Amino acid sequence: MIITKSEREINLMKEAGRVVALVFKTLEEKIHPGMTTLDIDSIVEKTMLDNNCIPAEKGYYGYPASACVSVNDTLIHGIPSSKIVIHEGDIVSVDIVATYKGYSADACRTYKVGTLTERANRIVDITKQAFFEAVKLVRPGAHIGDISEAIQKFVESHGYNVVREYTGHGIGSHMHEDPSIPNYGRSGTGPVISKGMALCIEPMVLEGRKDVRTLGDGWTVKSKDGKLTAHYENTVIVTEDGYEIITMYEGEE
Repeated sequence: MIITKSEREINLMKEAGRVVALVFKTLEEKIHPGMTTLDIDSIVEKTMLDNNCIPAEKGYYGYPASACVSVNDTLIHGIPSSKIVIHEGDIVSVDIVATYKGYSADACRTYKVGTLTERANRIVDITKQAFFEAVKLVRPGAHIGDISEAIQKFVESHGYNVVREYTGHGIGSHMHEDPSIPNYGRSGTGPVISKGMALCIEPMVLEGRKDVRTLGDGWTVKSKDGKLTAHYENTVIVTEDGYEIITMYEGEE
């Protein structure tokens, strides 16, 4: 069941989104070669708690950390570790969910650490651009399939693949709500978008084949062929005539 949000609920989600954006701004300044993925997780958790938000990923179905930190060929759900050191040229996806007074906002950024190769730069940029190609179609009366097709066509036109096993989603008082928002599909299909819906649109892109594998920890999802991956996500509120992104900070590129 798709739940549209009241003005009160949207305002609570906006505060959660503000804190998500603050975390990203903080990480933008602090991520550097030599730190570990656990260091990143500590920054995420402290920033959320210092701003009256709960890091909602921690404990979610037993997940052990406040952020998913995924490096290079890890697409999603990388568990932060003191043993995973970030190096010059890495691409690092940080996926976070903040909850404020029972309502959540969810977003992801893939960070470029130091000087990247051309191929690493390109997949990060294309993944981010795929989000913006898709989000401009969000408005009342459009279909979820419009978003899905836009992501798939844009990504595949640049020689990449989108994951099939994982999707974007609705959000609100629960981290994952209806509707599911695949990164592939056909326009004019799926649920009709309406004012007050809250959507997490998140291109998850693979440099090589679309196949993924899950490690023995039950969480970490990697590209099956070991090639690069990237992930970009924002929480979007559907307005009367379009959309509002609530997880970007002012001046964010």
